[in-house]
Amino acid sequence: MSRFLLLQLRPETEASDSEFRAVLDKSGLDASRLHRMRLDREDLPRDLDPGDYAGVIVGGGPGCVSDKPAEKDPVERRIEEAILRLMPRITAEDIPFMGCCYGIGILAHHLGAEVSKTRFGEPVGAVTCYMTDEGEKDPLTAGLPRSFDAFVGHKEAVQHLPKGAVHLVSSGPCPYQMIRYGQNVYATQFHPEADAAEFETRIHIYRHRGYFAPEEADTLIQMCRAADVTEPARILEGFVERYG
Repeated sequence: MSRFLLLQLRPETEASDSEFRAVLDKSGLDASRLHRMRLDREDLPRDLDPGDYAGVIVGGGPGCVSDKPAEKDPVERRIEEAILRLMPRITAEDIPFMGCCYGIGILAHHLGAEVSKTRFGEPVGAVTCYMTDEGEKDPLTAGLPRSFDAFVGHKEAVQHLPKGAVHLVSSGPCPYQMIRYGQNVYATQFHPEADAAEFETRIHIYRHRGYFAPEEADTLIQMCRAADVTEPARILEGFVERYG
C-alpha cells in the first residue's frame, strides 16, 4: 500500500510527537505508511517528489505566513520556504494534499490570496463550522453534518477565497475554514487531527506564544474538555481512504 508524507513544522518535540500520534490515530494510518519529516530538524530534499506519495499532509505550527520575513524565526522561515517550493508541483499536478491550519495559509499564499492578521483570527477553543453547498457535495465532506464543532486557534487567516478555489466549510468568526483547489488539494483552518487531549497538550506548550493570555490556560483546557468535537477527524480519515 502507498505511503503518505507528513511534513511537520513544530520545533517543540513534545508538540511534534503528539501531532504525529494524533494524525496516525485520526487517519487510521499505520506508522509504516506515514513518512514523517520534521522540517525543523531536517532539510526537505531538493529532489523530493510529492508524486511518489499517495498524498501529502502538512501539520500546524507556531509560525505565521503573514509575518514579515525579517521578523520570522530563521527555522520557521526555512520551513516555510521549503513547503512553498512543493506547492507549484502539487497544485499544477493536482497531487492529493491536506493542509491543516498552517497548511491553509501556505496554500492560499501560493495561490495569490491574502493571508493576514487583519480579520478572522480565532482564539483557542472549539468553534461551530458550517458546510457550504459545495461542501455538501465534496467527496471528503459530503457525509458530515450541516454544522459541526472543530478545534481552532490561529493568529492569521485567509482574507478572501483564492482564485480557482472552492469554499467548503465556514464559521462565524472565520469564513474560510476549509477550501479545495482542483480536485485533490485541500486545506483546513481548523485542526482535523485534534481532540481535546491534543489541544490540552498544545495549550501547555504554546501558552507563551501569543495565542492567549497565559493565565487563561486552565480555563481554555476546561472548555476544550467540555467540547463535543468528533466530526473533523472524519475528514482526515476520508482523505486517507480516498487516496490510499
